[in-house]
Amino acid sequence: MNDLKCLSNRHLLKLYAELMAEMRRRDLVRSSNGPGADIAEGLVAKALSLTLNTASTAGYDGVDPQGRKIEVKCRRITPHNGSRQLSAIRNLESAHFDFLAGVLFNEDFSVMRAALIPFEVVKEHAVFVKHTNGWKFVLRDSVWRLAGVEDISERLRQVQH
Repeated sequence: MNDLKCLSNRHLLKLYAELMAEMRRRDLVRSSNGPGADIAEGLVAKALSLTLNTASTAGYDGVDPQGRKIEVKCRRITPHNGSRQLSAIRNLESAHFDFLAGVLFNEDFSVMRAALIPFEVVKEHAVFVKHTNGWKFVLRDSVWRLAGVEDISERLRQVQH
């Protein structure tokens, strides 16, 4: 493998574009956005046997075999950013999903920890942020101890190749 430090900025960006195209070809990602969300959706879909929605469906990402609507959110933890705040949840009050699958990735995108969280628990612990017009939910370690939360970390690790 090339020593990435020796590559020009332009070459790094070209390599990134080629990498994203290959991940899309392998169905690891579904969009051309940063890969975290797509990787999390794919892992949760495999682990929970979800039927994923089209990429533009608002409110939830897929449906499990029991007909439950699952919204997937993730966060990649790095030495530069240890925040566990998931991306904004829009229209929480509309209850578009039954469960939130929250995934924390290590820096290399390996699964650190993951939880399946009932809507009512998310609603109780999320905080509305006016300037983003969305709800903030932080995937703290204490979340796994809340009533109704299921640890799905091992299930995701088993489907991650």
